[in-house]
Amino acid sequence: MSSLTLRSLSSHASRYALSSSIPPSRPSTRLACFPRRTIVSTSSVRAVHAQHPPGEHAELLSYPSPSALEQSEEDADEPDVDFVPPEEAVIHLTDRAAEQLRSVAERQGDAAALRIAVESGGCHGYQYKLDLAKSKEPEDYHFSHPRIKPSNVYMDAVSMTLLKGSTIDYATELIGSSFRVIDNPQAKGSGCGCGVSWELKL
Repeated sequence: MSSLTLRSLSSHASRYALSSSIPPSRPSTRLACFPRRTIVSTSSVRAVHAQHPPGEHAELLSYPSPSALEQSEEDADEPDVDFVPPEEAVIHLTDRAAEQLRSVAERQGDAAALRIAVESGGCHGYQYKLDLAKSKEPEDYHFSHPRIKPSNVYMDAVSMTLLKGSTIDYATELIGSSFRVIDNPQAKGSGCGCGVSWELKL
């Protein structure tokens, strides 16, 4: 066999050995991308509602007339009170607050109500005063839950200007149960930790 033939065979064998040592290429594998989902558990939603329950738009059953307010101011020698028209006299009442008010009315009579007033004082300048009342005054705004009745709430004209848009709730806690005012648009920040004293938003 000639030297040329031996060199050709040797070159062919080298190329075969090199090609056999390179592993075959594999098709690239791409990971499928799925959109991220946010999962909210039912228990967490219930916890939020328990701490911050939604309120129903309360019905305005009656409101004072401007003449009645003027007469009340003259009798009490008080400064002029801004009259809140009925379309702006809005509060919200939670179901559990209305249920508690209905229980109060069953014990004390249908006219029994929660009277809410705003007074100056407290660590933030203003404070809520919540008491049970047995009768309505001429200068009161009278509210009720739209479905749960009787569930009466009385507010005087002065307090109405500082409470419109608020939600009335009934909270049951380890230290006791009580009515409270939450989500007051007139209040600045969250107020005092006691939930009674608050600062007016200017």
